[in-house]
Amino acid sequence: MDILKRTLAPIVPEAWSAIDEEAIRVLKLNLAARKVVDFKGPLGLKFAAVNTGRLANVAEPPVVGVTAGVRVVQPLVELRTPITLDTAELDSVVRGVAPDLAPVVKAAELIARAEDSAIFNGYKAGNITGIIEASPHAPLAVDQPERWPQVVGAAKEVLRQAGISGPYALVLGPRAYDELTSGSEDGYPLRKRIEKTLIDGPIVWAPAIEGAVLLSVRGGDYELTVGQDLAIGYTYHDRRSVELYLTESFTFRVNEPAAAVEIRR
Repeated sequence: MDILKRTLAPIVPEAWSAIDEEAIRVLKLNLAARKVVDFKGPLGLKFAAVNTGRLANVAEPPVVGVTAGVRVVQPLVELRTPITLDTAELDSVVRGVAPDLAPVVKAAELIARAEDSAIFNGYKAGNITGIIEASPHAPLAVDQPERWPQVVGAAKEVLRQAGISGPYALVLGPRAYDELTSGSEDGYPLRKRIEKTLIDGPIVWAPAIEGAVLLSVRGGDYELTVGQDLAIGYTYHDRRSVELYLTESFTFRVNEPAAAVEIRR
């Protein structure tokens, strides 16, 4: 038995398959940062911290004439969100009925939002500095939807002037994504104009951010390290319901702060 304790859950294999498939579907849709940053892992639940390569000097040496330094590491954060499902509903799978997995959808959306928010916006309590807060560049602003191509072009020029090469990806919050999808400039879709003439990387929908971020996806600038990758485990059950949880452990490091520009809307 592993720490997820799935074998203890009163869930038939067909229901487990349905639960996992629904979680994977929602996570793939909602996880934005994994599409644009370097991914390292999964390294397992026992992996606890990332070596930063730095030393923190110790004020009081152990012996006169001997200096000391403590290795600085960045610990992983463990996330967990509960999922409560009706046992009878899960049993209906063997009769050919698609179960109500709305709690699985909600949990997957929440944990995806938590991971992406930490990566883009930072998570001080988890010792994570985000892409947006780390950037030294002044944010650019879009005052009208039709201005998106011009502002994205200006952001690209900021990165080029900073010596940051492409390809470049555009990560969009919900409002910005809707504007680029539905808006047009001289009858030509805004998104198509940006994809065709301005960037050579992906355009990514990211519910966890406001506005947008243009960043380099050349590699090496941003690193997501995962210990326990996203997985569903078992907590307990009674006669009517079973409680599961969705979990992961990760941390994130910004290696090159100048590789991104925030665009506000």
